[in-house]
Amino acid sequence: MGLQSHMGPRYHDGMPMPYESTGRTAQKSRTREALVTATRELLAAGQTPKVEDAAERAGISRTTAYRYFPNQRSLLLAAHPAISPDSLLPADAPADPGARLDAVMAAFTDYNFTWEPQLRASLHLSLQPGTDRPVLRQGRAVGWIADALEPLRESHPGLDIRALAVAIRSATGIETLIWLLDVAGYTREQAARVVTSTARALLTAALTGPDRSAGRAGQAID
Repeated sequence: MGLQSHMGPRYHDGMPMPYESTGRTAQKSRTREALVTATRELLAAGQTPKVEDAAERAGISRTTAYRYFPNQRSLLLAAHPAISPDSLLPADAPADPGARLDAVMAAFTDYNFTWEPQLRASLHLSLQPGTDRPVLRQGRAVGWIADALEPLRESHPGLDIRALAVAIRSATGIETLIWLLDVAGYTREQAARVVTSTARALLTAALTGPDRSAGRAGQAID
């Protein structure tokens, strides 16, 4: 009875508290970070680690690891990049929408390549049956692209900026890069050029096309 009480979950106002939020929080934070770091290293090595794999690499017992991450999915979600700046534009960003879009696409593609193993794992999770697909759908890319297109609000007031940003994101994200790398056999440099030129083509079509179809493409999504 005493062991069960010691090992059982803690509660606050009737709600279970995360294991690392009670007791020796500093030490637990280090242990959790060690497991996340080990997971990212294994992902970078081309593996899709389970909790026990991360525990072994981090030199932590399986029993302890499962207290932090009860399953593989929770572990892989924790390893997903948490970087979410409001903008990918530099402080001295140009005023021209095309140049701004080029800058954002370069930074966005670099972000995707930097975190490619984690993003691949997240994509794999999102495609599994019965999941709520939280990771990829909470990305900031549409906002980053819309930020690049912000000058169009004055020069083209009838253009749906968000719809255009959605159209560009749909053709330039990690999913497209994976296809270009794995199926088309492109190098990362070639893939980066493709997604940048695709983004530019969608922008041009939205600004010059007879019905501005790219600027309307996302209206049905809202």
